[in-house]
Amino acid sequence: MMSEPALHEVVAERMIGIPAGEIVLRDEGTRTDWRVTLDAFSLASYPVTQELYRAVVGEAPSGAERPSGAEAPAHQAGPRTPVTEVSWQEAVRFCNLLSRATGLAPCYVLGRDPDSRDVHCDWEADGYRLPSEAEWEYACRAGISGVRYGELDDIAWYRGNSGEQVHPVATRAPNAWGFHDMLGNVWEWCWDLFDPEVYGPYRVFRGGGAYDHPRGCRASCRRKSHPTFRVDDLGFRLARGRAGQALVRSATT
Repeated sequence: MMSEPALHEVVAERMIGIPAGEIVLRDEGTRTDWRVTLDAFSLASYPVTQELYRAVVGEAPSGAERPSGAEAPAHQAGPRTPVTEVSWQEAVRFCNLLSRATGLAPCYVLGRDPDSRDVHCDWEADGYRLPSEAEWEYACRAGISGVRYGELDDIAWYRGNSGEQVHPVATRAPNAWGFHDMLGNVWEWCWDLFDPEVYGPYRVFRGGGAYDHPRGCRASCRRKSHPTFRVDDLGFRLARGRAGQALVRSATT
C-alpha cells in the first residue's frame, strides 16, 4: 500500500475546486424540478481507480454479475480503469478509510441497518465523501445548459465506441472545468436517496456507462438502486467540502 504522504499527494492533486453556485435538477419520471444552492466544494477529476482502491482497501472488489443478457468482458481491468462492482455502502466506507489514511476527519457515521438508512454525513468534516447529485450535475455541466458538454464520441466511452468494456480514466476529452468521464465509462454513486417515499433506501447514480446507449449518457439522466447493488459499470468519484441545500421543489408538466 502507498505511504500516507504519498497517498495524500496522489489524491489531492486529482481534486478540482469548484466555486459556489446554483443548479436546477429535474426528475423526468415525475416531471419535478428543484433548485439547489451549492457551497464551494472540490471534486476528483476522474472516478476512483482500481489502483487507488487497492492502495486504500488492500484489494479491489470482484465477482459482481453483469446485466442480464450481457456477455462477460474479454479484458482484465488495469490499474487506471475505474473501480467497479462496488456498492454504495462500500463506497462510503472507502471514503472513511481514505480520510483516516490521509489525516482527515471522516464524513460518515455508519450503522448496522442493511438498507443504510442509519448512515449519516457530517458535512462539516474535512474528509472525503460522495458528491451530492446536485454537485455531480453542476460539475458535469461546467456552465452549459445542453444535454452534454461536447460531442459524445469525443467525451465518453459508451455503447457506440467502447467495445462494451470499461476503459482507463481520462482517455476521453474533459469538460470545460477539467473533469473527465463525467459521462460514459462508468455510472457514479451519489450521496442522495432517489425518492424515499417511492423507492425507500435506493440511492442515486449518475453519468452513464460503457454499455449504455446515448440516452443514458446525459447530464440530467438519473438512475437508482439499493445501496448493496454492485455491477461492473458502476463506480464513484470523490468529493470534499460542504454540500448545498435544495430551495425549491415544484411539479411541472
